[in-house]
Amino acid sequence: MHAKRSPERLSIFSDGVFAVLITVLVLELRPPELPTFVDLLSHWPSWLGYAVSYVFIAIVWANHHHLMHYAAEATPRLMWFNFAHLFSVSLLPLSTAWMAVSKLAPQPVAFYAAVFFLVNATYICLIWELVERRPVEEVTLKERRIMRFRAIITLCVFGAAAAVAMKYPLVGLGMCCCCLAVYLKPEAPGVQEQGAEEPSAAA
Repeated sequence: MHAKRSPERLSIFSDGVFAVLITVLVLELRPPELPTFVDLLSHWPSWLGYAVSYVFIAIVWANHHHLMHYAAEATPRLMWFNFAHLFSVSLLPLSTAWMAVSKLAPQPVAFYAAVFFLVNATYICLIWELVERRPVEEVTLKERRIMRFRAIITLCVFGAAAAVAMKYPLVGLGMCCCCLAVYLKPEAPGVQEQGAEEPSAAA
């Protein structure tokens, strides 16, 4: 029997990627050319895009951190799902910069929402690997159902936001922002986090 590979290094690597992404995100901000508040306010698409992306990365990190508590072993499938998730999140600085430079033009905002869709889709893969495949005594059916429902609904909203943004970019961006509130609390609503603690201790 081969020794189990601890998921600790995978979590540490992921944390480092999230930290780098936030740093890259802030480096994309450019100060206004004129020393006036009017010129500062004229760059509001950049500040808005940065704020939304910063909150989004923070929420993604919090949920990823919570989900990794279910990992008992860093299997090859988990590592590749995790890499796919990190890749999708790494597109945020690019999509944020394009959206800001275009001043919230339809296609950049649609691409921005599509990145949200991709991040959520890869998150569902992690849920399937880390939660759906665990025994019922470790993760209750209620918790599985809530996490699955939340993930699928937000995935559909992100997809719809990308389509809506092609004609109404602000509405599409607003739809993305509304979905963020659903993930402010990483654990499933109404379910205690005790199910995540046992696998963590075993790891």
